[in-house]
Amino acid sequence: MACGVHLSHSRLASPAAAAIVRVSAQAWACNRLFGEFHHVNASTSPNVAASATATFELDGRYSWTRLAVSVVLATVGSAGMWSVVLVMPAVEQEFAIARADAALPYTATMIGFALGNLLLGRVVDRFGITPCLILAAVMLGAGFAGAAMTHDIVAFSLLQGALIGIGTSASFGPLIADVSHWFRRRRGIAVAAAASGNYLAGAIWPMVLKDIVAEDGWRAAYFVVAATCIVVMIPLALMLRRRIPPDAETDPNTVGRDPRTAGSVSLSPRALQWLLAIAGIGCCVAMSMPQVHIVALCADLGYGVTAGAEMLSIMVAGGVVSRLASGFLADHIGGVRTLILGSILQMLALMLYLPFDGLTSLYVVSLVFGLSQGGIVPSYAIIVREYLPAREAGRRVGTVIMATVIGMALGGWLSGLIYDWTGSYQAAFINGIAFNALNIAVIALVLWRTKEAPPLGAA
Repeated sequence: MACGVHLSHSRLASPAAAAIVRVSAQAWACNRLFGEFHHVNASTSPNVAASATATFELDGRYSWTRLAVSVVLATVGSAGMWSVVLVMPAVEQEFAIARADAALPYTATMIGFALGNLLLGRVVDRFGITPCLILAAVMLGAGFAGAAMTHDIVAFSLLQGALIGIGTSASFGPLIADVSHWFRRRRGIAVAAAASGNYLAGAIWPMVLKDIVAEDGWRAAYFVVAATCIVVMIPLALMLRRRIPPDAETDPNTVGRDPRTAGSVSLSPRALQWLLAIAGIGCCVAMSMPQVHIVALCADLGYGVTAGAEMLSIMVAGGVVSRLASGFLADHIGGVRTLILGSILQMLALMLYLPFDGLTSLYVVSLVFGLSQGGIVPSYAIIVREYLPAREAGRRVGTVIMATVIGMALGGWLSGLIYDWTGSYQAAFINGIAFNALNIAVIALVLWRTKEAPPLGAA
């Protein structure tokens, strides 16, 4: 092939191509059916704008259809978070580099992901989610295809960060912010479902790509991901062209807070934003300890890498359940209370890693940890939508998500550094617990400064 990658098995060329064509045809068919929900341009005339606002409905059939499309987009678009982990051993072997150098592409991806949540969040606020997702699909396609043709770790890492990392971010913070606009009474479960796409990608993409990597190499797997992102994401993105009418963004009866959980917080928007960012770093430094180092921990204890990988899968599965359950809970008690509850449960789960190091107990504790922490990150987006202006949702959510990613990157590195100093993960777990306590303290402050909403029907 012109790209220099020889696909020796026709099994990859024909079934993979046929699958992509089928998915594309189905996506375009759905797009045609979705035409009834066309984008309303409020600038055409005052009458059209007034009509659009009058007929605008939250939590309706269109909102749920849009959420379903968003979950699929999040699952496909989050490939960049997991594919780099899957191909890391093959890249290390082919480029003949050390393990630390092989980890550089993952670090670059996380940096790009963090920056992308902030930058593309601003794009969503101004232009809507469709241009953002189309841009992301092109970046992912170019990034994966370009990375598949590299021959050194520096070029591979640059493409992972600049194109794949930033492109992947569109499927998390910006997409969550967009989904939040279409729900009020069920905003919590909707945000949680959209955020679960990232975890679903972690369960699906490695299973899809592992056989391709084993039989045809990691380069072939990256070409398959590149084609899938282009063929699937662009048609689905076009299905989300409809935008909320401009007048609705300031109408408390449409995109305002749910009266069941609404309140106000005696903090300036900037102060609240900074507190949420600090809390996000704290919780994710703690969260990263098991997620990043559970495989290495199992290897140190003599249980093997396979056991650690299975525990990581259990965490991810538990995280999906936790996110959905936390979203349901947030619809009834609000985002702040849901967040502090999840953070307390996460800290208790971290404490369980200190006394228990048996194989069976580690499986159980990993499941408990996954069930505890999954709903924490989506709760930040819910809090932003409860207390901060709707028109700034993309920028605000993106900033907080960027802080959580920084926390994950910092925590993964800091835990490894503490292990190098002490020769044990015990102190690293204690460090995670301390950062978790910081998170609880900050969110407790936000809760303390929150004023309860008056009872429904009160004058």
